[in-house]
Amino acid sequence: MSYTTQTQTSMQGSEESAGNEFLAFTLGQEEYGLDILRVQEIRGYEPVTRIANAPAFIKGVVNLRGTIIPVVDMRIKFSLGEPTYDQFTVVIILNIAGRIVGMVVDSVSDVTTLSPEQVKPAPEIGTMFDTEYLIGLGTIGERMLILVDIDKLMTSAEMGLIEKIAA
Repeated sequence: MSYTTQTQTSMQGSEESAGNEFLAFTLGQEEYGLDILRVQEIRGYEPVTRIANAPAFIKGVVNLRGTIIPVVDMRIKFSLGEPTYDQFTVVIILNIAGRIVGMVVDSVSDVTTLSPEQVKPAPEIGTMFDTEYLIGLGTIGERMLILVDIDKLMTSAEMGLIEKIAA
């Protein structure tokens, strides 16, 4: 009975920070975080099958245990310079709105729990990264995570091609 009460209490938090646990990953010099509940698994980077006429940020597709999934390179998506693929490059397999999508990032560091007080609103500044896709900035001492609303980002109109490829 107390488990139910605890679960209900934790679910009363804001939808954006459900569970308040974020998977920390890096792109270039910056550290980002996304809701751990969206992560299905983390895999090493492997070559993908390119899809003709797909935007550059959609690297292609991979066969994941019989399911063909699109793979998005976030470095290309956010215009963060030329991507390099090494032993640290990983693909985060996400489950977004019932769709499985792979997201290439430079590396993954840890899972971080943030209290609501540690999440600050994202400043409205002119950046290449649209703040509509941000939950805010997570602060842990001197460390700062850019918290990405991965649901909004992956289901946005410009990413709509993912639906077509995955279908």
